[in-house]
Amino acid sequence: MSYDEFDYLEELELEEEPWEELEKTEQTAFLAHLVRQGETDKESQATLDELERLADTAGIQVLGSYTQKRNYPERGSFFGKGFLEETATRMLQAQADLLIVNEELSPIQARNIQRDYGISVIDRTEVILSIFHEHAKTREAMLQVRLAELEYQYPRLRKLWGHFDAQRGSARSAGGSASRGMGEKQIEVDRRLIRLKIRRIKSQLAQIITQKETQRKQRDNVRKICIVGYTNAGKSTLFNALTQAGVLVQDKLFATLDSTSRQLKLATGSPIVISDTVGFISKLPHHLVASFKATLMEVQNADLLLHLVDSADDRLEYYIAQVNDVLTQLGADAIPQLLVLNKSDTLDPIYGSFLARRYPDAISISALTGQNVGLLLEKSEQALFQTMRFKLRVPYDQTALVAKLHELGQVFSEEYRDDAAYLEVSLTEADKHLITDYIDK
Repeated sequence: MSYDEFDYLEELELEEEPWEELEKTEQTAFLAHLVRQGETDKESQATLDELERLADTAGIQVLGSYTQKRNYPERGSFFGKGFLEETATRMLQAQADLLIVNEELSPIQARNIQRDYGISVIDRTEVILSIFHEHAKTREAMLQVRLAELEYQYPRLRKLWGHFDAQRGSARSAGGSASRGMGEKQIEVDRRLIRLKIRRIKSQLAQIITQKETQRKQRDNVRKICIVGYTNAGKSTLFNALTQAGVLVQDKLFATLDSTSRQLKLATGSPIVISDTVGFISKLPHHLVASFKATLMEVQNADLLLHLVDSADDRLEYYIAQVNDVLTQLGADAIPQLLVLNKSDTLDPIYGSFLARRYPDAISISALTGQNVGLLLEKSEQALFQTMRFKLRVPYDQTALVAKLHELGQVFSEEYRDDAAYLEVSLTEADKHLITDYIDK
C-alpha cells in the first residue's frame, strides 16, 4: 500500500469532537529540575515551587523534588544516567506514579527515560495542558486547548499497533525489499488524521478571529484597557472590583482561560471596554501562545495595559520580566502600560515603602479590599485621554461652563463663594482650551 492511498482521508468530513472530561485520578509524583550554570539555589527552589503549584492544580500530589547540575541537557535522556537510575530507585521505594520534568522534553528523551529506566515521565508542558483542558469551558477555549494538545501530541505519537513490526522483514516484495509493517502504516494514518484535525481547528479559530476583528472595527472609537499579569496575580479579582462582572475567582493557576470584556465608566464619560485575560507564566510554550491567538487578540488591540503584579511575592521582579517577555512575543510590548502592585493590604509597611521607592510610577492597590482602586481608574483615565486635574475660578456670568464641566469631566469639589464658583475638576487635554482663562493659580 503506497502512501498516496491515504489521500482519501483528505476528503473525510471530520465530526465535531466531543470534549472529554479528564478522569480525576489521584497521582503522586517527584519533580526533577536541571540546574544550569549561573542559576542560584533560590532560583531553583522558586521554579520548583511553581512546578509544584502546577502539579497541585492538575491534581497531582508531589512527594519530593530532585535537581541535577548540568550546563546542557543530555541529548538522549535530558538527565544523566546516574541521576535517572537513582531517581528510578527512589520512585520505586516511594511508589510514585510519575516523574515531572521542569522543562519540555523532546519525544525521544521521554521515550528513552521510559524505556531505559522504567520511569513514567511527563514534562512541564503536559502539566500545563492538562490544567488548560480542565479549565476550558467555552467553545473558543476548548478549540484553543485542543489545538495546543494536538500540536504537542503530533511528534510524540506512539505505535498503537505494537504487536506489528514497523519494518517486517518476513514479508518481501517481488524486488526483495522489506514491506512496511502495520505499525508504520497506523502511525501514518494517525499523523494524517491529526494534521486534518489541526487544519480544521485552525479554520474554526480563524473564523472566531475574523468575527472578533469585525467587532473590533465596529467599536474602533472605543478605548480598550486590558488586564495582564502572571497567573494568580489577582486579575479576575480586580476585574470584578472594576465591573462587578462576577468572574470566577479561584486560588488556582489558570482559573481564567477565556477573555471577558465589560464596559467601564470613567469620569470623562467616554466609552471604555476593559478585558480580563489568561494569566502568563514562565516557560509558557510558544505553541500554546500561538494556539491562544484568538484570546490574546484582546491584548494586542488594547490602548492601555494594566500590568498586575502580586506585590506580596518576593519574586515579583522575575514575574514582571516574564510577563514582558510574553508581551514581546505577542508584539504588544509597545502598548502603554501601568504597573499595578496588587495585594498591598498584605504587605509589611516597611516593605511597602521599599516597593514605592523601587517602582515610583507604579500604583499600589488591593483588588480584594478596594484600596486605591479609584486612584487606579484616575491614572488609567489620564493615560488613555491625557486627563489633567485643575482648580478653577469660574465667574458667575460663566455658569453655563460649570454645567458643561459636569458633562465633559469629573468634578471633585464645587464651592460657591461671593465672587465666583470654585471647582476642582479633571479634563482631557482636548478639552483644556475651555477652561484656560479660569485656571486658579
